Amino acid sequence: MSPSALLAHDIVRTLGTRRVLDGVSLTASPGRRIGLIGENGAGKSTLLRLLAGVDEPDAGSITRPADLGFLHQEMPFDSVSTVADVLDDALREARADLAELERLADLLARVPEDSPGHGELLDAYGRRLERARERASWDADRRATITLDGLGLAALGHDRALGTLSGGQRSRLALAALLVRRPSALLLDEPTNHLDDGAAAFLEARVRELPGVVVVASHDRAFLDAVCTDLIDLDPAMDGPVRYGGTYSAYQAERHAERQRWERRYAEEQEELAALRRSARVTARVVAPNRERRDNEKMMYGLRGERVQSQIARRVRNATRRLDELERGQVGEPPRPLRFRVTALAQGTGPSDETPGAHETPGALGAPGNPDAHASPGAPGAPGTPGVPGVLGAVVSLRDVCLPGRLEVARLDVSATEHLLVTGANGAGKSTLLSVLAGRLAAGGGVRRRPGLSVGLLSQDTVFARPERTVRDTYALQLGAERAEEVPLASLGLMHEPDLEKPVGQLSVGQRRRLALALLVARPPELLLLDEPTNHLSPRLCDELEDALGAGPGAIVLASHDRWLRRRWQGREFRLRPAR
Repeated sequence: MSPSALLAHDIVRTLGTRRVLDGVSLTASPGRRIGLIGENGAGKSTLLRLLAGVDEPDAGSITRPADLGFLHQEMPFDSVSTVADVLDDALREARADLAELERLADLLARVPEDSPGHGELLDAYGRRLERARERASWDADRRATITLDGLGLAALGHDRALGTLSGGQRSRLALAALLVRRPSALLLDEPTNHLDDGAAAFLEARVRELPGVVVVASHDRAFLDAVCTDLIDLDPAMDGPVRYGGTYSAYQAERHAERQRWERRYAEEQEELAALRRSARVTARVVAPNRERRDNEKMMYGLRGERVQSQIARRVRNATRRLDELERGQVGEPPRPLRFRVTALAQGTGPSDETPGAHETPGALGAPGNPDAHASPGAPGAPGTPGVPGVLGAVVSLRDVCLPGRLEVARLDVSATEHLLVTGANGAGKSTLLSVLAGRLAAGGGVRRRPGLSVGLLSQDTVFARPERTVRDTYALQLGAERAEEVPLASLGLMHEPDLEKPVGQLSVGQRRRLALALLVARPPELLLLDEPTNHLSPRLCDELEDALGAGPGAIVLASHDRWLRRRWQGREFRLRPAR
C-alpha cells in the first residue's frame, strides 16, 4: 500500500453514552475522493477528526500520511496575524522544495561524478524533485493568486488581520491555504459552506486535480456528484457502513435499485405468507377430527382413508412450518418515502381554538398578518392590501412592493398550483420576500391574498413558543389528536424515535427545522413557503423532499442555494435583484 494512503481499521468511538462509530473501516488510496454521507449525528465529522488525529478512537487503528491537511481545524494563527501570514505558511513547503532543489543542484555541480558522495546526492535530488512535482511547487505562488480569486478573496488585502475577517472569509481563507499547499491527504468538512456557485465550481475543479487522497463530509449533492469517486453511507445498516463506487448520481441509482429489490421481495414474501396462511387454514378444516364427512368423502375414506388423511396432515404441517419460518425472518416493510399527506382534514383549519396549544407554533409557521402571533400550520392568511388588483387564479399577488435596502418586487403573481423557485445573490431579499408573502412582514406597495388562504412558512430560524414541551406533545397539539394519530410523526422519517420525548428547547437547530417541516408535511397549506428547506437534511432526505415537492399539493414558493435542487427544478424561476 502506498505511504500516501489513508487507512482506518475497525474504528470504535463513543461520545458520552452513545456509540457514534462502531467497527468502521476505510481504505483510501491516492487518487480516490471519498464522500461521507448520512444523517446529522451519523459520525461524519467524528470520523474526519479521528482520521486527522485530532481525536483518538476507543478501539481500532489508523494509518495516515505525515503530510495531511484538515479543513475543520482552526487556523494556527491568532487574530492579529494577517492574510499574508496564512499564505506564507501555505507556501512554506513549496518554497522549501525549490530552495532545497537549488542547494542540491549546486552541490551536484561541484561534486565530481566519480566522487563517493555523488550518487547519494543524486538520489536526494531525485526524491526532492518527485516531492516537488507532486506538490506542483514551481506553480505555488501563481496557484495562490488563482485560488484567492476563485474563492472570492482576491480583493482581500494581504495586510488584513484575521480578526477583522468575517467567519465566512476565514473559512474560505483556510480552504485556500489547503488548496495552495496540496497535502498528500486532504480532509474536508462541509467545504462548500460560505461559497457561492462560482466559488463552489472552482473548488470542485481544484479538488478533482489533486493527486492524493480526499475524504469529504458534505450535504452538498452537487459537490459530491462532481468530485467523488466513492461514497460511504454512515447511516445505521445491518452490516455497517456501506461503500458505493461512483458519483452521487451513481449512488442515487443504486439506492433506487435497492429500494425496488426491497419492495419486490417484500411484496413476493407477503403474497407467499398470505397463500400459506390460506392453505394452512383451508387444509386444516379438511382434516379436522370432529368434522362430519360428506357422502363422497365417506366412500373415499373407506377405500383410502388413512393414506389420504396422512397426506393432507403432512401438507398442513409443511405449510405451517414454512409459515413459521417466514414469519420469524420476514423482510420488514420498506419505509414510506416522505410525502405531503393531503386529506379532507388536512385542508381544514386545524385543531379548534379550545385545543390546548392550538395556536402555538414555531417561528417557521408564523401566523400570517401578525408577526407576533402564533398559529397552527395552514392558518388562514391575511387578505392583504385593499384595492390591489389580483390575477384570476392567483392565490397571492404583489405590486410595487418595496422595503428600502431589503426588497424590491415590481410584480409577482402566484397561482394555486404554482411551483416557484426564488433565486438571487445573498442579500437580494429571498427570505424577506417569503415573509411578505406569508403576511409576517409589512411592506410598501400592494399585497393581495385570496380570502381564507391557508399559508405555511418554513423559515431558517425556527423557534418554538413552549420549549419545555416534548417533540411528541408539540406535534400532537399543533395538529390535533386526530390528525397526529392519522399521520404519526415517526412515520415521516424526519425525527428519530429517541428524540420524540425530548423537550423541543433541547433540540438542535436542524432538529427544530425538521419538526417544523414535519408539521407542514402532515398538514400542507394551500400556499407553502420554504426558506432553504434542504438545510440540515441528509442527502437521502433531500432527495425524498424534492420528490415530494414535485407532486406537492397547492402552491409552493421556495428559496434555496442548493445547486442540486435548483438544477433539477421543473417549475418557474423568479430572480431577485438586490434592492437599492
